[in-house]
Amino acid sequence: MPDAAPDHDIDQTLGHGEQRRLGGASLLILSALALCFSTYQLVVASFHPWSSLVTRALHVGFLLALTFILFPAFRRGKALSRVSPADWLLAAAGFALTTYQYFFEGDLIQRAGDPTLLDLWVGTALIVLVFEAARRVIGLPLPLVCATFLLYGLFGQYLPGDLAHRGYAYAQIVDQLAFGTEGIFGIPTLVSATYIFLFILFGTFLEHAGMIHLFNSVALGFVGHTKGGAAKVSVLSSGMMGTISGSGVANVLTTGQFTIPLMKKFGYSGVFAGAVEATSSMGGQIMPPVMGAVAFIMAENLNVPYADIVKAALVPAVLYYATAFWMVHLEAGRKKLLGLPKDQCPNPWRAIREQWHLILPLAALVWMLFNGYTPMYSGMVGLALTAILILGAGVAARISATAFRYVFWLAVGLGSAALVEWGVYPVLAVISVLAGVSLFVKGGMKTLRLLRDSLIDGARQALPVGVACAIVGVIIGILTLTGAASSFAGYILKVGEQSLFLSLMLTMVVCLLLGMGIPTIPNYIITSSIAAPALLKLGVPLIVSHMFVFYFGIMADLTPPVALAAFAASSIAKEAPLKIGFKAVQVAIAGFVVPYMAVYDNALMLQGDPTALAVAYIVGKALLAIALWGGAAIGYLRAPLAAWERVFAAAAAAMLVAALPATDEIGLAMCAIFIGWHWLRTRRASTPPSAA
Repeated sequence: MPDAAPDHDIDQTLGHGEQRRLGGASLLILSALALCFSTYQLVVASFHPWSSLVTRALHVGFLLALTFILFPAFRRGKALSRVSPADWLLAAAGFALTTYQYFFEGDLIQRAGDPTLLDLWVGTALIVLVFEAARRVIGLPLPLVCATFLLYGLFGQYLPGDLAHRGYAYAQIVDQLAFGTEGIFGIPTLVSATYIFLFILFGTFLEHAGMIHLFNSVALGFVGHTKGGAAKVSVLSSGMMGTISGSGVANVLTTGQFTIPLMKKFGYSGVFAGAVEATSSMGGQIMPPVMGAVAFIMAENLNVPYADIVKAALVPAVLYYATAFWMVHLEAGRKKLLGLPKDQCPNPWRAIREQWHLILPLAALVWMLFNGYTPMYSGMVGLALTAILILGAGVAARISATAFRYVFWLAVGLGSAALVEWGVYPVLAVISVLAGVSLFVKGGMKTLRLLRDSLIDGARQALPVGVACAIVGVIIGILTLTGAASSFAGYILKVGEQSLFLSLMLTMVVCLLLGMGIPTIPNYIITSSIAAPALLKLGVPLIVSHMFVFYFGIMADLTPPVALAAFAASSIAKEAPLKIGFKAVQVAIAGFVVPYMAVYDNALMLQGDPTALAVAYIVGKALLAIALWGGAAIGYLRAPLAAWERVFAAAAAAMLVAALPATDEIGLAMCAIFIGWHWLRTRRASTPPSAA
């Protein structure tokens, strides 16, 4: 978990609002507020004390208060070292305005659609503060996009032709955006206030407990000594990290601090090293079991179990990382790069044996998600199990007798396994007992501080996601009110009557263009609201159409000119972001191709109850295409490839993806010819001439 200084650098790298470096009373207030935020979310998840709308409103209140304390309006002078009186006032006002929903919930429901003058003042102020908070945390692009939609709602009746709507009163728009369930407090905020926050907290607990170190040790131990092992460590460790964090850019700036210098040290160029780390880290958003925040929003939007989303993402995620792994293997072969000396690589089994307890919460989470438990309950159990194991590890480390230590761990393990059935109160009792014991053992206070810091950092990490979910509610509210989404959807349908492929291309371009300025969450929400229903009418299954949009929202963070993951990697690799972005597109080619393959053959996302043979065929075909594309892109397989060989390999791979009559047969034949030719050529080249 990055400390204050890296966070500061992260914000500069991404061009987003730079966090203040606070101390003294300001830091104490900020920490206390963040601790209250995390505690509030845990209480909500455990006891559900308020209605859904009140829960969402108070969630936004905490987001606004923390944002105005932590992020200055402008980056200059003393603004970065102290909180101005105006920002203290805005923080207080932001939280106070959201309590309006708590105190007047019944009245607001009764007068829905007919707001009072006070309602309008409160609603307008809340909308303005959400825009300002988003500007500070995320930057200008997303607020500008949302402002465009807001202006459309206010003045769209004056536009020509089909673009115009019937016109809506100012009071109607404010009521829709500030007090309803289809505006700022819409589904994205609901998901942020429930699932997303819990899983962010879950990730921070594991990171503080040492999960990053465990992942790096395991990756180094298993692949560090192989050909080009430094880059393979990046792919493996970032992929594992993605299973718990679901944040691509954050992964770049955590695992990348270790892997990018390591890759450069062992011969990879800075551009290639940055591209590999950016590609590997972005894949965390599609890597089960946690994935990214979008997966939870998707499950809520589609009203399907989260396990269904995980099921659809599983095979494409594996293919994505297989591509990255294959690319770095070929690059290592082309540049004749070696791995790390075997004696410098840690023993992965020893690392697992020493920190095995960190794997249990992840295993429990996976088991629960695939056995019918809700994401919220699964996240709570995973979080509670992590807290118990961290506290247990702190106590066990102080027990000198090996036998007693094993008995202690057995008791903790058996008790933790029963968490699924125990409920809230016994779990709180276990945590309280372990926390109490920690007060009286040597080093116990350090463990308690680790839990406290995890709660504080979890709240801080939730700010970008939560604020994005809140402001994107403006877009959802305007689209719902005006029905504007139907116009673009109609255009996609019209194009699709001629060619489904062109409709998919149009949707992809929209996702990539939107992704140049806004994060994955609002990108997905906008494009899924507009394009996914149209793709459904063209015969694309609902989950597949939403996953199609999701994937290209992620790929936008790798695609120049505005590639956030590439910009993040560039600060560590010391290379131009555009060069890293273009190379990352090459490394992540599967991320662009696999969604198209899934649309034309749903078995790739395990949809439609496919047979094992159907899944094996489409996966095998995808792996073969990836192998050839990798050779064409890098210019190397068993030996360097000539220009015509690279073109032939790329054409063969394209045939396997085309999904037209006879293209599979043509592609497989071309693959067989190419592989046979390349094997014979390299075999002859490596065979020494016989003695005369």
